[in-house]
Amino acid sequence: METIFEIQRRLHEECDRLVMAMSEELMIPKKTTKEKVLADHRIKIYLERYQTCSKSLLELYQDKDGERKQEITNMSVNEFKEFYSQFNGLIEFHSNHGNNVAVPASIEFDKLKEQLNDPAYLAEVVKFSDVENYGQYLDLHECYDNFVNLKGIDKIDYITYLSEFNKFADIPRKQKNLKYKGYLQLLHDYLYSFITRSRPLFFELEHTVKRNELQFEDMWKNGIVPGWEKVRDVDDDALINLNEFGKWEDLTYLGLDRLKAALQALGMKCGGTLEERAQRLFASKDDKNQENERKRMMNLNKEKDIALLEYKIAKLSELVDDQIYETKINLQRKQARYTLDESDEDSMDEEESDDDDGIPYNPKNLPLGYDGKPIPYWLYKLHQLHFTYECEICGNYKYNGPKAFQNHFSEWRHAHGMRCLGIPNTAHFANITKIEDALVLWDKVKEQTFSKMWVPANEEEFEDSRGNILSKKVYLDLQKQGLL
Repeated sequence: METIFEIQRRLHEECDRLVMAMSEELMIPKKTTKEKVLADHRIKIYLERYQTCSKSLLELYQDKDGERKQEITNMSVNEFKEFYSQFNGLIEFHSNHGNNVAVPASIEFDKLKEQLNDPAYLAEVVKFSDVENYGQYLDLHECYDNFVNLKGIDKIDYITYLSEFNKFADIPRKQKNLKYKGYLQLLHDYLYSFITRSRPLFFELEHTVKRNELQFEDMWKNGIVPGWEKVRDVDDDALINLNEFGKWEDLTYLGLDRLKAALQALGMKCGGTLEERAQRLFASKDDKNQENERKRMMNLNKEKDIALLEYKIAKLSELVDDQIYETKINLQRKQARYTLDESDEDSMDEEESDDDDGIPYNPKNLPLGYDGKPIPYWLYKLHQLHFTYECEICGNYKYNGPKAFQNHFSEWRHAHGMRCLGIPNTAHFANITKIEDALVLWDKVKEQTFSKMWVPANEEEFEDSRGNILSKKVYLDLQKQGLL
């Protein structure tokens, strides 16, 4: 069993190692958005663990149960007795748990770093869609689909929606129903999740949301919430103090329009004759008609919830202004490229319809695809097919693009040319296109190869009767002369 001081020492060591790990992570340069976001998430994991350790240390130093003070007292009164007591406790613990292997803190942190650097583990922790590109762009397609399906809403394109999704004052109040509230909740949840995933070290997000809610409460009481000012003014002005009227006939002097506005403010039916409206409004004064007041309060609460969501979305959108701008630029760039390709294809189709012989129109001499039509120009540039490579060994044949040029070294045309030169088509002659270079290299390869070959006349050794070591040629010459 660990003592209080040992637990404190272990927690302090863990805090030091966490600080060192965060420092090393911050010192590594990040080039891409993906690397920055993943590094921030790793730092967040380290920081959360650091906060947990610090909280545990604070509780130990506060010593609410008095165990730390008692341990200090025991060590100061009879230190030897306390030492042997702890020593016997360790012996007893290891005798009961002898098969357990203690893992040092260094090995534990090495495993933690290895786990956090694993792409598969981070993919589960940090989930981004392909459109978001690790927090570089927004993916509001689901919210956009819900928005365009709302009744009474003007249909707009996606780029326009990105510019106007946080402008709620332009939407009529009568269209802000329960379905509209569900759309707002979906949009709010996405923005909150996106900020949490793309900016993991932005710990002020929760405080910012709470501060926005408090600001909204003050603005709602004062009737200055953007998009809801006139509505609250009209409702407050339209209400009538019914305690000033003794009977419903007195209400008829207010007129049809004034009674209609009062009934609308209460959420009641506002049609009928002057007498019917006066009777209906005066009946809401009795205790039996408290249901009308309850309905009015429910409507006000619904409007307040919708206004609160709109205000929170507007504040969250201010935090992702840069991502909104980058998303619009990226979409416009994609649309421009798609429009250019589409216009090229349309012009080709028109030219094909005008030709009588059926030959496809190909002014840029683009390669033909599987359908017999020229491939798109952007695909032609992407594969670098506008670069040509000439091979003298293949009979000055030209290859379009680096991929075709690299592949031709293992194809029949190049192999036939090498056989005609009397050279084997091996890996030594990769990227060699000139005949002269191939012949020079072949001479060097032969020279190096033959120099390493075993020659019996020079390499085979013989020994005479005196123990002298001679080569085969020298030995045979001396033997013929009778000198051995």
